[in-house]
Amino acid sequence: CEFLFYQGNLGLLGYYGIIHLDNYYFEEDFRSHGNVSRGRRWIELTVEEQRAYVMRLLDALEVTDRDKRLKVARAILYLAQGVFDECDTEVDVLHWSRHNIFLLYDMGIFTALLELLSMEIDNSQACSSAVRKPAISLADSTELRVLLSIMYLMVETIRVQTEDDRPEWIAARETFKNELASPLYNGEPFALLLFTMVTKFCSMNAPHFPMKKVLLLLWKTILFTLGGFEELQEMKVRHRERLNLPPLPEDSIKVVRAMRAASPPASAMELIEQQQQQKRGRRSRRPLVKQDSLDTYNERDPFKNDDARDEEEDPEDTDSGIEGEVDPLDRDVIIQPPPPPPPLRPPTERVNFPKGLPWAPKVREKDIEHFLETSRNKFIGFTLGNDTETLVGLPRPIHESVKTLKQVSVGITPVIIPLFLCSFLHQIALLKLLLAAAPTSKAKTDSINILADVLPEEMPITVLQSMKLGIDVNRHKEIIVKAISALLLLLLKHFKLNHIYQFEIVSQHLVFANCIPLILKFFNQNIMSYISAKNSICVLDFPHCVVHEMPELTAESLEAGDSSQFCWRNLFSCINLLRILNKLTKWKHSRTMMLVVFKSAPILKRALKVKQAMMQLYVLKLLKIQTKYLGRQWRKSNMKTMSAIYQKVRHRLNDDWAYGNDIDARPWDFQAEECALRESIEKFNSRRYERNRNGDFAPVDNCLQSVLGQRVELPEDFHYSYEMWLEREVFSQPIQWEGLLQNP
Repeated sequence: CEFLFYQGNLGLLGYYGIIHLDNYYFEEDFRSHGNVSRGRRWIELTVEEQRAYVMRLLDALEVTDRDKRLKVARAILYLAQGVFDECDTEVDVLHWSRHNIFLLYDMGIFTALLELLSMEIDNSQACSSAVRKPAISLADSTELRVLLSIMYLMVETIRVQTEDDRPEWIAARETFKNELASPLYNGEPFALLLFTMVTKFCSMNAPHFPMKKVLLLLWKTILFTLGGFEELQEMKVRHRERLNLPPLPEDSIKVVRAMRAASPPASAMELIEQQQQQKRGRRSRRPLVKQDSLDTYNERDPFKNDDARDEEEDPEDTDSGIEGEVDPLDRDVIIQPPPPPPPLRPPTERVNFPKGLPWAPKVREKDIEHFLETSRNKFIGFTLGNDTETLVGLPRPIHESVKTLKQVSVGITPVIIPLFLCSFLHQIALLKLLLAAAPTSKAKTDSINILADVLPEEMPITVLQSMKLGIDVNRHKEIIVKAISALLLLLLKHFKLNHIYQFEIVSQHLVFANCIPLILKFFNQNIMSYISAKNSICVLDFPHCVVHEMPELTAESLEAGDSSQFCWRNLFSCINLLRILNKLTKWKHSRTMMLVVFKSAPILKRALKVKQAMMQLYVLKLLKIQTKYLGRQWRKSNMKTMSAIYQKVRHRLNDDWAYGNDIDARPWDFQAEECALRESIEKFNSRRYERNRNGDFAPVDNCLQSVLGQRVELPEDFHYSYEMWLEREVFSQPIQWEGLLQNP
């Protein structure tokens, strides 16, 4: 329902009229074909009759009249929505939506819609008209929104597999997946066509494009064709098996899901209040830290503030935006699904949980090399470069240490078939949209307008209409942030698994485009208010709004919002952005210094107030990588946070993160690291993809048919001496055929 159905204010016609406009055009067209309907409803037709009617709609999409094509497209959209006017329950709507979408795909509707979408993208008249208009509204993108809505419903419905799927639906899912990844239009995949729409919009050449729908469709298309996080985990397992590597020590997805949230560290205001109450002899009031033993392994809560002297914070670390107020989330709510009630147990029975750290430690090949080089210099007096196997001359304890290090999981990145690589312009466009949709961004005259597909033609004139539009605008921005953050994270993870240099070049482009300060700017807000925002109207969600009667909306009901205490959409976006920041800065000391320079530590510490385990984990990871640069005083005054890092974040052997004695913490020229990385990437690209290659690095063609099929230029006098060459080089040379068979 985030994509298609909810629009808070649509002018005079209103939301309820827009959603039923599709129904009206379908009924008008359906009843006009009496030989098909014969007075019956759509759900009463046989499959053959439904296919015959869809074929007529497909033919009608090819008419030259633009208005007629739009009416037919709305009729198709009504079918994709599940013919809700003929259903009594929400389950029936979803059932018929799924049935109709597979029918539409089988009849070739998606291909026809793709052609119409390409026509709308190339419509220079509509683009020039939108550029000249002072204010763009929903009316400027009606055709695009209808087409994108149908395509999104088809991609998302076919992507999700259910237990009761028919065999022909399972086969259609694989076929559709392959079609989306193949060159469908002008030799480009469908996702690349959507990326083109994004860049065209951000360059101000097509300001009427509905970006929210484009971004959501792009995200779901990438998710469908490449796979989500669970598919990525399965790919890692298969690649390790193919390379004869030991299995992964744990499933990171399962470990994170099993984690429990902890209470956040107390703020300076709470510490002052606690000290004042202690002086007055009253019991301390600590609303943020009421819980003990929240983590999975019955360990002590690392954020429990039992000693105020250990938690002294800098003045800039306080969140002045929420001083004097206590958010409902700050009191005693943990953001996680409610657990089932525990079974009754006898008083003497005790539940034993596994003890220890949640993650198996890891080590890099670089760490083993550094350890051996130090040991060789100490005991032998010379080094062997990158050799990690030779242990001659080293003491027995060193042998045992190396053996232990090699037993720990070593990270690898396999090379498989390349994916299409989103260009630098695509990344810039996504960051521009993210900046425009961020709640901390200020409106500028030269910034892009992301509200083109949410503002009505006629602005609201009543308080109720203004409130509905305000909710819709905020929700619109939240969905854009959600789609962009999920899309960037998914691409980064796939690029890293596919080829490390793909990941590195995309990451470097994002860093050069100021992605790191942009994400920090996003979190430099009252993050608790953002997580608990209520920018939604439940009665307008689909399919609830088309099955049940519409209640009267008042200003009081809109202001109260729904009953949920947090917004999963915004929480999802925050976790994605934190994971992107982790991807960009991991093992990159120059980028870690950017976190220090931009004073990210107090911003990230405020994010720990959100009591959700996964979000806290990635915040602690970002704090861990910069603790060595923050100084001893910061580590001393934030011991509770340091303890939480130790308990919840994976440990790296030989990683001196808690003390700052690592050689990588020295303040040298950090830009040299980025230059060296860029040089390595350019060498790789020139060696693999440039036409004028160096012969020494040219790849060898090992295909017999390809080699024999190549045209070789021979000198003019070769045919005179050919027989002599053949006798000397071939016939006179003994060939050990048995040896070739034994050692192929």
